[in-house]
Amino acid sequence: MVKKITLRIVTGIFLIIITYVLWANKGIGSKAPQTLKIDVAEAYGDSSNRGNIVGIQAFMEPIDYASEENFSKKIKFYLDEAKKKNWLIPAKTIVVFPEYFGTWLVALDEKESIYHTPKIEEGLQKIVVRNIGKFLRTYISSPDSVKDKVKYSVFAMKAPTIAKVYQEVFSALAKEYQITIVGGSVLLPEPGVEYGVLKTGKGQLYNTSVVFEFDGQINSKLIKKAFPTADESSFICPVDAKSIPVFQTSIGRMGVLICADAWFSDAYKTLKTKDVDFVITPSYSNGVGYWNKPWSGYSGAETPKEAKADIGKITLGEAWIKYAMGTRAKTEAGVNKGMNVFLQGNLWDLGADGSTIVLSDSARITPHIGKSALINLWL
Repeated sequence: MVKKITLRIVTGIFLIIITYVLWANKGIGSKAPQTLKIDVAEAYGDSSNRGNIVGIQAFMEPIDYASEENFSKKIKFYLDEAKKKNWLIPAKTIVVFPEYFGTWLVALDEKESIYHTPKIEEGLQKIVVRNIGKFLRTYISSPDSVKDKVKYSVFAMKAPTIAKVYQEVFSALAKEYQITIVGGSVLLPEPGVEYGVLKTGKGQLYNTSVVFEFDGQINSKLIKKAFPTADESSFICPVDAKSIPVFQTSIGRMGVLICADAWFSDAYKTLKTKDVDFVITPSYSNGVGYWNKPWSGYSGAETPKEAKADIGKITLGEAWIKYAMGTRAKTEAGVNKGMNVFLQGNLWDLGADGSTIVLSDSARITPHIGKSALINLWL
């Protein structure tokens, strides 16, 4: 009798596992059409032999992350549009993508329903259910200092795949168009470059930006966000602003500040000591409609004394000009050129706000459209 009961239990568990595996691997990806459109294209400055910076204010949707093919297709579309305008100059163009651009590869090769789910929490829950084994292993081994272990585990468990696709796509396109690419940013645990390959490890999660050279090689110096926002601080680890690297490109020395880092003087002290020629800032401002509403102060850190008087009196967009790259690059690092690119799109219910900011001696905000844009700055 005991043997029969045991056999039934084992058989039942086996059938449950088989059913789960079949379910988890059915209906992966999506054939839904992607939005391939440029809403605005603007150029600043005069064409010169020195080179240029092209900001891709990308409009992204969940379907763009359904497969490596979709991800590559979307990026290639933007690059082709820039090429049509003669903005991609071999070995002399730097193309910038927004913050978090690579992060949503967490939705890569998941069940189709995820790409049509209206809320991000529901989408992440579905990813967890389909990858429950990986999730539990990652959750259990997550660092003690991580407060939000669920968010940490969702991104960390898929990091090896995310890093692989992220590098393969950007490296191939950088080589094809012979351009330097700043690949926005991506969340990775203990990232590093080993023998030319982007690797991940076990440990803290970092908001990381990667530079791909015009020959397709990945630059071994990774940029990690030094000042996470309030939304990030529970699962993303900061770094010392002194560790922010500078890159010697064919058109000058480039500094890269990931989003909120551009608001802090310590970041510019680092850039000034390393003598940069221009500053790149990939950004993401979540929500909708905040850009033209009163500014509420710094996120994730105390608002500096000199800025407190402007809380509630200037808009978020105006604050980005006054207290971030648009002003600080020039006044604190002696840099007269730069670009701040924001992510746009319908990424579940996250919302996306902001508008590209161009620094060319003085700073200006490009039209606030909440859509895709190509912005070119001649150096």
